[in-house]
Amino acid sequence: MTEQTEQTEQPTTTAGKTSLRVDDVEPLEVAPGILRRRLGRTPYASGWLIDFAPGTEWPEVDVHATEERYFVLSGEVIDGGERHGPGTYVVFEPGSRHRPRTELGARMLGLTVLGRP
Repeated sequence: MTEQTEQTEQPTTTAGKTSLRVDDVEPLEVAPGILRRRLGRTPYASGWLIDFAPGTEWPEVDVHATEERYFVLSGEVIDGGERHGPGTYVVFEPGSRHRPRTELGARMLGLTVLGRP
């Protein structure tokens, strides 16, 4: 068993690995009822967590220059006319576009692939 340590808002980085508690990351309001937490970035990818309040929609069409992926952790995301519930993994190819919304509220964990350095 490991000893429990105090959690901080600062990520821990050692030997090429970074770890953090996502709920300790300060959220930024993208639009009323939509909060995004930026979870770190490398030359290869950037991670994010988005919380949608019930009845919200992303403020504009999101166009992807590179690949984007998200995993629905809770609630339901409506994207491209399809409903994605908890456990759904969605991948968008470069050049794709979407404008996610929700009726129930949702939390999604995402990754934007940046390509090769």
